[in-house]
Order: sequence, then structure tokens, then C-alpha cells
Amino acid sequence: MLSPLPASPYSEAAARAAHCWFGVDRVSRDAETTAWKRLARFRQATWREARGYPVGAHPHSGGEKATVVGSRLALEFAMESGANFVSAGALSAVRARLAKRERFEMLKADRLWADLLSSMPLCFNLFGDLAGDDEAAATRAVRAWWPDAPEGAATVRFEYSPARRDALFLGNQSAFDGAFELELGGGALGIVGIETKYHEHAVVEAAPKAAALARYVEVTERSSVFREGWRERVVGTALQQIWQDHLLALAMLQHPSGRWSWGRFVLLYPAANASFARAAAAYRAVLRDEATFEARTLEELVGVPGTLLESTRGALVERYF
Repeated sequence: MLSPLPASPYSEAAARAAHCWFGVDRVSRDAETTAWKRLARFRQATWREARGYPVGAHPHSGGEKATVVGSRLALEFAMESGANFVSAGALSAVRARLAKRERFEMLKADRLWADLLSSMPLCFNLFGDLAGDDEAAATRAVRAWWPDAPEGAATVRFEYSPARRDALFLGNQSAFDGAFELELGGGALGIVGIETKYHEHAVVEAAPKAAALARYVEVTERSSVFREGWRERVVGTALQQIWQDHLLALAMLQHPSGRWSWGRFVLLYPAANASFARAAAAYRAVLRDEATFEARTLEELVGVPGTLLESTRGALVERYF
């Protein structure tokens, strides 16, 4: 077991002094999640300060009217140093992914380089070491994390979608933060699609427009993994984003090409993030079959032996836990 987020000399005064007291961290009628968001921001600021990294701003580019944000790095420094990334493998994976831009992608480079709280840098920090030339490392990690997955060589992908805005999938720009693509033989593929959360909380969203919703409902009903009454409990609620990410994996399994024969969507979040802990439990309750969905804490994932380099594991614990 990894240690929980350690006690910190946190107070409102300390947070203000560290440029970490923002109204955006307050979640209405949810003191537990508010406390997590404030402490997580403060933790990233103190991590930055302890290393002497220059403070960033909102907007990331700075300027005379910019707001100093303790949980961000100065953008120019961040891009030159790669300081947002805890290993050489993670930084290499970032550079490789940014060099291969994809149509309609939603990957924001300034946030990736400079926002210490962002879940996208966290995703690279978690899986970047597995994206190098040693394909066996990714394959071993998949076997350790998901022993029930079919055997096959694994390849790591970041901010991954099989085809954004393609009506044969979901017709939108949905993508997994990270993914492991498995070669299952005979041209067949498996997919583990991953959504990483850190400072975020589950937000109630407006229901999709009619045309988009019709496609989402089609994929949902065809999958046969949801309980009766799922629509009232998911659409237009704080579970909607989880559902849409899960649907991308289900749409891949339903693709007329038959290319994907096995798949799972995985939601990763910190144990202390009460909002996503509750959302994960509520989402499980609408499923009659959980084979294509998994919710796991970051601490649990990082703690599985035989997956990450010990130096990377230690750096992740020091920074995030």
C-alpha cells in the first residue's frame, strides 16, 4: 500500500501566500472535494517551490494582466526544461506525441507543459516510460495491471482516438487520455482506454443535442451492459462524461470492421478525490456487466509491482500522493 497524501502545513493564509487560493477550487455543497482540490493545488505549488522552478500564470503565456498561479510553471521555462515530467521516458513520450499532431485533437500544449495540476501530464508521467522502444515493458505492465486481458504485445498511445468525428464511432472528438493497444493475432486488436483524473471533480453536464444523443443511445443499447433506467441516471448528470468515455471503447468493439475484439475503459483517480470515488460507484450501479469498465485509484495502479521503474514510482508518490 502506498502512503496517502501526507499532512501539509496547509492553511488559507499559506495557500494565498503560495498563489493557490482560487474560488474555482470550491465545489458547492461538497466540503470533502473542495478540501482535496485546495490541498492538491497547494501540494503542486510546494513541489514546484522546493525545486526552485519559476511560477506560472493564467493565462499560461503571462503578461501584465496575468494572474500568478502557484500550481503552474512559467511557460517558457516549462517548455525548455520539461520540468512537468518526472522521468526522461515521460518527457520523450510528450515530445514524440506533440510531433505527431492529429486532426481535431484537443491536446493543449501550453497546459501540457506548464500546468502541474493537469491530468494530461499525469498520464504521461504514469505511462511515459512504457512508450519507448522496449515493447516488452508495456506488455508486462498490461499483464500485471489487467491479468484478465487477452495476451498480446502492447503499444502505449496518448490522447488517443481511433478517428475523431467519425460517425462509425461516436461522431465527436472523444479521446482517451492514454491507451494500451493490444495485438491479438490475425489482425485483431484489444484496447484499454484510460481517463486520468487528479484535481478535477465530476461535473453535471447538459444533455447532448438530439442527433449526438441518438448515436450514444444506440451504442449504449447495443452493448447490453447497462441496466434498465440507465438513461435517467446518466444523461445530463455528473456521470455523463464517464459514460461518453466508456462509449468510445464500446463503439470500437461495435465497429463494422470487427477490428477490436476486446476492450475496456478504465477511470483512474486519486483515492482522496471524493467526487470521482462517488461517481465511479454510482456509474458501476448502472451497469449489469462491468467487463468493459473499471474504476481504480492512482495509488492502487502505481503500487502494482512489476509495472513501473522504481525511480518513476518514487517520483510519482513524492509528487502526487
